[in-house]
Amino acid sequence: MSGARDIPGVALWLGLAGLLPFIWGAGTTVFPELGDSARPMVGSRMIGPYVQLFYGMVILSFMSGVLWGFATRATADRAVWAYGLSVLPALWAFFTTGGGPHGAGLALIAGFVGLLALDWLYWRAGLAPEWWMRLRVPLTAVAVVCLGSGVVMA
Repeated sequence: MSGARDIPGVALWLGLAGLLPFIWGAGTTVFPELGDSARPMVGSRMIGPYVQLFYGMVILSFMSGVLWGFATRATADRAVWAYGLSVLPALWAFFTTGGGPHGAGLALIAGFVGLLALDWLYWRAGLAPEWWMRLRVPLTAVAVVCLGSGVVMA
């Protein structure tokens, strides 16, 4: 059987927990009164699209590190591309998210879609665990939908 049961529990639960800032950002974007009530406690940067943009940059950088770890499993003839491609998500986040919430949100959406393609490439090359794509597809889908709320409402 394949599915969520094949994904190690800790990876699944931490992956799901990692969606909370995206979901919170979407919630406070779609329901501004929620953000207004939370602002005195958490500050403006931790609500709406701003929390999503900041966190999205962090996650793309984190995922570069994950891909780098996968690259350590590559054979010598694949190591150059495996290490080289692993830095792309972090560089993408760094160079493309300097604009306002609309442009930065679009850049992060593109970054997460591109990251999913890299996930597939590393998985297909046997560098990622067998269950990797069953985890990454739904996590990416939720992150992209949440980021999309900030793009549409910005």
